[in-house]
Amino acid sequence: MSELIKKTTLYNKHIALNAKITPFGGFQMPVQYTGVKKEHLAVRESLGVFDVSHMGEFYVSGAHALGLLQYICSNDISTISVGKAQYNYLPNDKGGIVDDLIVYRIEEERYLLVVNASNIEKDWNWIQRQNKRFNAEIEDCSEKTALLAIQGPKAIEAMQSLTEYPLSNLTFYSHTTATFAGCENVLIATTGYTGAGGIEIYFPSNQAEKIWTAVLDAGKDFGIVPAGLAARDTLRTEMGYCLYGNEIDDTTSPISAGLGWVTKPETGFIHSEQIAKEKAEGTEEKLVGFVMEDRSIPRKDYLLVDEDNNPIGRVTSGTQSPSLSQGIGLGYVKSEHAQPNNKIAVIIRDKICLATVVKPPFKKL
Repeated sequence: MSELIKKTTLYNKHIALNAKITPFGGFQMPVQYTGVKKEHLAVRESLGVFDVSHMGEFYVSGAHALGLLQYICSNDISTISVGKAQYNYLPNDKGGIVDDLIVYRIEEERYLLVVNASNIEKDWNWIQRQNKRFNAEIEDCSEKTALLAIQGPKAIEAMQSLTEYPLSNLTFYSHTTATFAGCENVLIATTGYTGAGGIEIYFPSNQAEKIWTAVLDAGKDFGIVPAGLAARDTLRTEMGYCLYGNEIDDTTSPISAGLGWVTKPETGFIHSEQIAKEKAEGTEEKLVGFVMEDRSIPRKDYLLVDEDNNPIGRVTSGTQSPSLSQGIGLGYVKSEHAQPNNKIAVIIRDKICLATVVKPPFKKL
């Protein structure tokens, strides 16, 4: 095992629960505990808890914070109220995407940026470079911050016993700072990557074991399960959410990826002119969802073809949906093939497997 691969503070807890561990984003992470389907359905129907402490956390503060964020983020940061959060991506200077992220407005001049684990160093270096013209205060708190995603329709009810703050008061993509499981200054947010509702909590990593145990105890009567990265992936795929390295990367047009809704060129972000042009005129290819018409399962990088067997694109993510018991996928196709109900096919081990284009989410909630 490479010494360069890190472990989250909860690594020993995962081992004790017989988790299957795999390297992901530079960390040894639990991929599953009792089985992907069981963990997936628990999150959809009741609740599960994910250790996602591998994610990166940067604070941007001071009088120049908004100026920097408006320049490096795709969305309009000025519209985020204190106590709210916003989905964004970081455009690069070539029309692609450095990373996608969530921006939380903690105070009037203080923001929390949550970025992907595999991109922490790249993102930090990128932000530092852009900050030379703004001089905002920036701090990388990734190593001392732990993050649990407690997701599912029962999550709010189950976790209420751990805090005096009325969690049901938090609307979607909101947050508060409160005492949680006896730990002060926990950021509790109604964000997530599953489409199942629930909360994400940010806290000092030295409190991780205490809070993990408290969360499992509080959720016991509600059927909580620890869930791994495999269920996280099937859950986000059912919702049609992008994963960096699959649907988006340094070369991807955010408009092709369907991120026009978080693209506000009028703020003057990096490379906004080119992206504004694509937003207005369209792109040659588009990210689509598709469902398989037989029992086949699409996988990343499989070829997509039209009804005449002409190549039209590639699969970026594919899985057997535990909720639908059906093969589903995301992929890029030439724009003329992107209409819902369009018939396409996936080449799976030299076999033509029929599929239908649909508009995600696959799982209607």
